[in-house]
Amino acid sequence: MRRVLAFLFPGQGSLQPAMGAPWVDTPSWRVVDQLSSVLGRDLGKLLIDADGATLRATRNAQAATFALSLMVLDRLREGGLEPAAVAGHSLGEYTALVAVGTLSVEDGMRLVGERGEAMQAASEANPGTMAAVLGLEPDAVTGACADAGPGAWLANDNAPGQVVIAGTIDGVAAAEVKAKERGASRVLPLAVGGAFHTPLMAPAQQRLDNALSMAPFGDPGVCIVTNVDATAHDRADWAALLSAQLCSPVRWRETLGTLAGLGVDQFVEVGPGDALTGMVKRTVAGASRHAAATPESVDSIVRG
Repeated sequence: MRRVLAFLFPGQGSLQPAMGAPWVDTPSWRVVDQLSSVLGRDLGKLLIDADGATLRATRNAQAATFALSLMVLDRLREGGLEPAAVAGHSLGEYTALVAVGTLSVEDGMRLVGERGEAMQAASEANPGTMAAVLGLEPDAVTGACADAGPGAWLANDNAPGQVVIAGTIDGVAAAEVKAKERGASRVLPLAVGGAFHTPLMAPAQQRLDNALSMAPFGDPGVCIVTNVDATAHDRADWAALLSAQLCSPVRWRETLGTLAGLGVDQFVEVGPGDALTGMVKRTVAGASRHAAATPESVDSIVRG
């Protein structure tokens, strides 16, 4: 029976040092050169030489993750794979919009560059952090954040038993205590540069909105399921959805459920890491899932 394929695009946090190195001598490296020219920054240096601390900086993490994902996408397409639907986690939603033709590669890179700079500045103005809460469902996590007082919010509902909180340093620490009191098995800090998808990102809103207002959006070639509403769209007010995404929780568990409801039973994670592949395993029973981050892993997927 023919499988229905979706591409999933990761957000920041999955990129590790030297993940671009296996790609340097491949034809797909041209994508990095193209995006470096658009952004006016050497993205190849980030993908090959940058250390972990450098890659945790939001302006670097977002641009480099976007570039690596598009490089992987290029090789998947050279191998003849095309999805029936797409979705992207946080930053990955911008990559997904490029993948389906709603944004050009150049306009996508410019938006990601502006978003990264705006969120970096917001993180410096409102320092914060994020942590994964394991073993609790969203209502219980929301309750733990409320119990902790101001400064912590549910940021991502990723998969059954895996919810992410974000907020101020003190707020997240207090919410961790309350989550464990409610039965969380573990609370794990995330190596990110700010409290994303919370009100602490509000200082980035105007700069992002200005960039979104100037971006030309088209209709996608296939449907995209978006973070803020977990709904499949073949046309939409993309600027409004991306604007709302900045300070709103990522509804990823529901996004995967929507894709499954469309008949998707094969998922390929396009870009660094395998976090989204793990979320598929926890959320969509019986689905085929693959992480594509290196030329070898892409070629294995293409061979089927």
